[in-house]
Amino acid sequence: MNNADLTIYDTTLRDGAQREGISLAVSDKLRIAEQLDALGIAFVECGWPGSNPKDAELFQRARNMDWHRTTLVAFGATRRAGLAPEDDPNLAALIDSRARACTIFGKTSLTHVQQVLRTTPDENLVMIEDSVRYLAANGRRVIYDAEHFFDGAREDLAYAIATLEAAVRGGAEAVVLCDTNGGTLPWEVEERVRLVRAELATPIGIHAHDDGGLAVANSLAAVRGGATHVQGTINGYGERCGNANLTTLIPDLEIKLGRRCIRPGTLVDLGRVARFVAEIANLAFDEHAPYFGRSAFAHKGGVHVAAVRRAPHSYEHIEPERVGNRTRFIVSELSGRANVEAFAEEHGLATADVLATVKAREHEGYAFESAEAAVALMMRRSEPAYAPPFELVDYKVMLGNGYADAAVKVRVAGNLVHTAAEGNGPVSALDAALRKALAAVYPEIEAIHLEDYKVRIIDGRDGTNAVTRVLVDHGFRKTSARWTTVGASPSIVEASLVALVDGIEHGLWLARGPRKESDEGHDRLATG
Repeated sequence: MNNADLTIYDTTLRDGAQREGISLAVSDKLRIAEQLDALGIAFVECGWPGSNPKDAELFQRARNMDWHRTTLVAFGATRRAGLAPEDDPNLAALIDSRARACTIFGKTSLTHVQQVLRTTPDENLVMIEDSVRYLAANGRRVIYDAEHFFDGAREDLAYAIATLEAAVRGGAEAVVLCDTNGGTLPWEVEERVRLVRAELATPIGIHAHDDGGLAVANSLAAVRGGATHVQGTINGYGERCGNANLTTLIPDLEIKLGRRCIRPGTLVDLGRVARFVAEIANLAFDEHAPYFGRSAFAHKGGVHVAAVRRAPHSYEHIEPERVGNRTRFIVSELSGRANVEAFAEEHGLATADVLATVKAREHEGYAFESAEAAVALMMRRSEPAYAPPFELVDYKVMLGNGYADAAVKVRVAGNLVHTAAEGNGPVSALDAALRKALAAVYPEIEAIHLEDYKVRIIDGRDGTNAVTRVLVDHGFRKTSARWTTVGASPSIVEASLVALVDGIEHGLWLARGPRKESDEGHDRLATG
């Protein structure tokens, strides 16, 4: 059961999937639906079974799965003009899906009625009413989406409300006001919702698009106006500019307005679900997203860092822990001494004066705000007692037709080790040669995995002489631990080698090094 104060209706799998560049398989949709069910989302709209075989298959497979908190919804349209409901193939597909709830949309705007449907205003009202009644008579819960409601209300308010009344007469359990073109402003949304709320006893919903960048604001305005049913998508995915972003909207509603939307205790999981959906959609998660982005509570300016260390609320609108996030301090060329002290404290390291080095290296092309492990290495290397696990003395790379050979000289455990290895490129060969040289002394290197490799040309106007920045992500196999190091040089091989060596050194320190100040700080650094 879902006894939330507001009803959240997720349409990621239907409206969200209409975003350009997204194509979800049936198995993808079901995996996402399971995550939404665990959050306690009241309704999950899974697709339009009358439009394609994929959505029909989804509803068939969903029947054999357990759904604990959510109701799966099939989406469709009102019947066609001139057809009886029982003869309409779209409505038949909704019944055949065996979904417990159906959402159908109908026309609110007279322009759409007359120019798109090419029917009469009176016939449109009948189409809405008897389509809803037909589905309800067949045992379905029915939600009615009033498409282009706000545009239609500007054209003819009385007719727009008449379409809602037709849906209510048919048996709709909620009528949803859709800002389909996404161009309405928040104060108009709130005013219209209040007006409709005064006319109808049936629950009112909001379905906002983001063409004006206002979908979340419009949804909040609708709730202030009396809406109790809120539609949107995870990460704001959707056609054109997207839909109301539930990943932002839900914490706004719960934290700022005090309206419960999802299962108690799951707000901290919403960010993980947002990343999961992004991964399934094969899209990068926006790390600057409100509440859940890695940068949502990251502080870079020295004045900000100093203030947050004294009073976190001075530059943080909520406690990050409420949404499963954390405060981060960034060290970069814009930093002051407070950044360095805060970074060291955050990660359980001894404070070291590395600011001048950071600024000088960023001038050379490094970027440390994306490579926290590299800053941590600087601090450790400045400690008098720190002994590096190994030292790269020399290296050589030879390229052939489709292969690369690398030779390295490494001082490790008091011995000079000379090894060579082959790879599918110079970085691959150097990585293999380093691992080969270190494996006997550090068998734990087998667990350190190179996860990502990013290259950026700093100034393309310099052509082949441009400085290249390389970011390398490492992680421990079978864990979520991950860390990033950076190198910069006019030679891509040299830049890669700096990042590679630092990444391995940091990983060995995490795997074997002493835990002096704070194990928790080290763990955060490994996963950050």
